[in-house]
Amino acid sequence: MTNPFDIGKAPHQVPVGRGKLFLIAGPCVLESEAHARMLADAIQRITSDLGVPYIFKASYDKANRTSIKSFRGPGLVEGCRILRSIGESTGLPVLTDVHTAADCARVAEAVDVLQIPAFLCRQTDLLIAAAEATAKNGGAVNVKKGQFVAPWDMRHAVEKIRESGNPRVSLTERGASFGYNNLVVDMRSLPIMRGFAPVVFDGTHSVQTPSAGNGVSGGQPEFIPVLARAAVAAGVDGVFLEVHDNPAEAKSDGANALHLNKLKALLEQLLAIHQAVAK
Repeated sequence: MTNPFDIGKAPHQVPVGRGKLFLIAGPCVLESEAHARMLADAIQRITSDLGVPYIFKASYDKANRTSIKSFRGPGLVEGCRILRSIGESTGLPVLTDVHTAADCARVAEAVDVLQIPAFLCRQTDLLIAAAEATAKNGGAVNVKKGQFVAPWDMRHAVEKIRESGNPRVSLTERGASFGYNNLVVDMRSLPIMRGFAPVVFDGTHSVQTPSAGNGVSGGQPEFIPVLARAAVAAGVDGVFLEVHDNPAEAKSDGANALHLNKLKALLEQLLAIHQAVAK
């Protein structure tokens, strides 16, 4: 039982765990309001044409960058203003990361989904604060599975959120640490976690090579379609993709981002696989 739920408002409401493949996508970080809005509009046109329910994502603060010199984003106040504005103008549900319990209440007023970063998935105070903040406005919490956590142990994160007042929780697989600077996806984790919550597959962070050198992470974006196709075939509720119109110039995680011009073709493949599996 995956405990399905809906996020957002009609006509852009996204069904989570109800058998229809949905997409979470956008830039890693808010680089500017104009850039984020351009990507939201471009991705919305693609998903609308294909009939894919879509949640826009971007981070107002990347508090977990490798180097202290790395770009983090516009910050809490300006970031929430931008995210709220994009959500209101497009009608799309919006997702963003939260790194501290103190931010949750304010951010939950601006977006529909609070996302817990992988390295923080065991932080009880953060999970409780996210659950309580989103429960007030019908929002949801998406928890990324830690690179160090067994899939069956993510049940505890789910229980912390549900027991704190919000049943609308999903989990995201983004690979497990394998030695240094590498991640491996165990597809068995997908059906295991779907036993207690809807599951999203993160096709872009799963090809990341963390802290690969010179204070930044690298990536192998050519494998995004390979892993995404495998995950949809294995059975997931949604797909998470960081998308950029110029990954080489992205201010965060460009090395593992999917180029915007490749999104439509990939979604067409994923929809075909999802439909085949459903049959």
